[in-house]
Amino acid sequence: MKFNEKNYAKLCDDRVNNPAKLQKLLKGRKRRAKLSKDGKLFIVAADHTARGIISASGQPLAMADRYDLLDRLIRALAVPGVDGILATPDLVEELAYFGALDNKLIFGSINRAGILGAEWELDDRQSAYDVAGIKEFGLDGGKTLLRIEKSDPGVLRTIEMVASVNSALARAKKLSIIEPLPYIKNAAGKFELQNDIQELVRVIGIASALGTTSAYTWLKVPAFEDFKYAARATSLPLMLLGGDPGKDWQATFNKWEQAFKFENVRALIPGRTLLFSPELSVEQAVSKAVSIVRKI
Repeated sequence: MKFNEKNYAKLCDDRVNNPAKLQKLLKGRKRRAKLSKDGKLFIVAADHTARGIISASGQPLAMADRYDLLDRLIRALAVPGVDGILATPDLVEELAYFGALDNKLIFGSINRAGILGAEWELDDRQSAYDVAGIKEFGLDGGKTLLRIEKSDPGVLRTIEMVASVNSALARAKKLSIIEPLPYIKNAAGKFELQNDIQELVRVIGIASALGTTSAYTWLKVPAFEDFKYAARATSLPLMLLGGDPGKDWQATFNKWEQAFKFENVRALIPGRTLLFSPELSVEQAVSKAVSIVRKI
């Protein structure tokens, strides 16, 4: 179905009068036979709003308009070399409704309960997809977020949950993407990313050992300076996350390009960086990033 205002209104109507249609279209979409033809992946991340993140590139309400967000995602998914999407059930079903996920990989975002700025932010429990839902709707895997900080007891509960999910996804022979990030509590008592390669290496080691097997585990990590230490910390496939680079988006592209020189860096999984570039269209930004992953 073509994406336009008229058909978006039809989606809103079907959510009321024919909700099973969304599930039917997701289950019935065309599937690809193989994970990757060249051993590499380009995945668009779109699970930010479920954690209360709606800003991008200095625009406080950039992702607040669902029609506009869907338009950008559909355009991004249509760029040659894009393999699929990482998203929560609402967006996955909406994209499938408009046929944007045919022959694309789908990774379901699992724990979005660590809402940005909440007191319980690091007690990041399962709140979106579960493994049963990933199997039921034919998704290719699931992603968990694991922010590790030394003082908050919620971190321990999140580690336990991520380990359990990782084991369950492996039993289902589904890809398990874990996003381990080193966090600290700043002087204001707020949690923030610790931009330190030694700490990133430390959390990579922790995440690599979670669950009963690592056979289906991939790690989603930031491209910090001195990234060679992160790449050499594990044999697991690494996926580079995007984040929000603000105005210095070119520096982010440069870091990705440097990181892809390492053998186990196999995927790029950006979102806001490309969907809301301050200088490039969605198509231009995505194409530029795809060229880092594979020569197209």
